[in-house]
Amino acid sequence: MPLDQSFTGREYPSDSKYFVSREKIREFADAIGDPNPVYRDPEAARAAGHPDVLAPPTFLTILNLPKINGIVTDPALGLDYSRMVHGDQGFRYERPVHAGDELEISAKIEAIMARAGNDFINLRAEITDADGKLVCTTRAQLVVRGAEA
Repeated sequence: MPLDQSFTGREYPSDSKYFVSREKIREFADAIGDPNPVYRDPEAARAAGHPDVLAPPTFLTILNLPKINGIVTDPALGLDYSRMVHGDQGFRYERPVHAGDELEISAKIEAIMARAGNDFINLRAEITDADGKLVCTTRAQLVVRGAEA
């Protein structure tokens, strides 16, 4: 079943806040196997010019992935999750993320298209801080493979 094209332009506002803690940053750094001390030690982070422990660049996946999953599992969209693969992902930072940040994420479906029997869905999310300032814009392209003959 093809994706519902009327979802193009649909917006998904923030529905919660996420508090970035030193512990969550350390857990994420451990999970990706990055021993950099700026991800664990406040003094090392300050010596590198940061106000507190720095989050690794892909840390915001913690916010981004649940938002994407909330969109693609909407039954009205018509996306067969078992046929979906991740096509592309990007992060454009306005500033680094640090322990102590309080963040929110909103998202939008930018485009839905079909090519060569596959559906493509392009998503953009904006992550803002407690002052409403943009921290990061993420983009993702998901591919829903066409039915096999």
